[in-house]
Amino acid sequence: MNDLHSINEAINKRTGRKFFPSIAVAVSIIAIVWFALAYHRELFAVLVGIAVIFGIREITRAFELSETYISLPALIIATVVLTFATWQGSLAGLAIATAFCLPNLLVFLLWKGPSGFVKSATSTTLVLIYLPFLAGFIILLARPYDGFDRVMTFVVLIACNDTFGYLVGMLIGKHPLMPKISPKKTWEGLAGSLVFTVIGGAISFHYMMHEHWWIGVLVGIVVVFTATSGDLIESGLKRDLSLKDMGTILPGHGGVLDRIDSALLSGPAVWLAFEVVKRYL
Repeated sequence: MNDLHSINEAINKRTGRKFFPSIAVAVSIIAIVWFALAYHRELFAVLVGIAVIFGIREITRAFELSETYISLPALIIATVVLTFATWQGSLAGLAIATAFCLPNLLVFLLWKGPSGFVKSATSTTLVLIYLPFLAGFIILLARPYDGFDRVMTFVVLIACNDTFGYLVGMLIGKHPLMPKISPKKTWEGLAGSLVFTVIGGAISFHYMMHEHWWIGVLVGIVVVFTATSGDLIESGLKRDLSLKDMGTILPGHGGVLDRIDSALLSGPAVWLAFEVVKRYL
């Protein structure tokens, strides 16, 4: 027990994270996603919407530190609208709902007067696109008859990227990838993400999607780029706002946004990959 505690403390010191609680949280999230998809796929859409609302709550509080006003209630309403429209109307529903919500959110900001309007309007637009719009593509993955397999393949890709990038970086990482943005992210960790995500993509596409393994390799490469970019973008936000984490609700991970950042930018890429495979291969 003492040895386990010592290992845990060493890992915590090197990574700045509580290792074993983070693993427990990650496994729990995967289990919840699996249950939602297996029980009723509409429940998965609700789950994504709830995660987005928590993310909006975190980013709203973060923007308050820079005295930037964005309306949490208005963005929650917009999230509900986008989530419902995406599930009911597919890609067209997502696009129309976004086009409807954006001007209404900006008009709502006018009630506070012109002072700080540009800053608030820009931040509101960022949050709308960054969270509920991009998350809409994750919901789109679950809509078809094979939605369970699509989402679980997506989960495998994101999990391989995040988990093995974290582990390899922790074990042998020495060369920072972007030290000014994310000091603990290394080139070695990126290489670990690439190798294991490609393997995970090949296996999941072959056995879960019943597609050619090389398609999974290509999608895995794309996901490493999008997931890493998503993580770095969120790190850039936190650096600019002088935050370590967006929240504290998830032990070992920080906030919800800290957990879903890589998935947000990867959702559109994986959705597009499935659409291309369906139409042309």
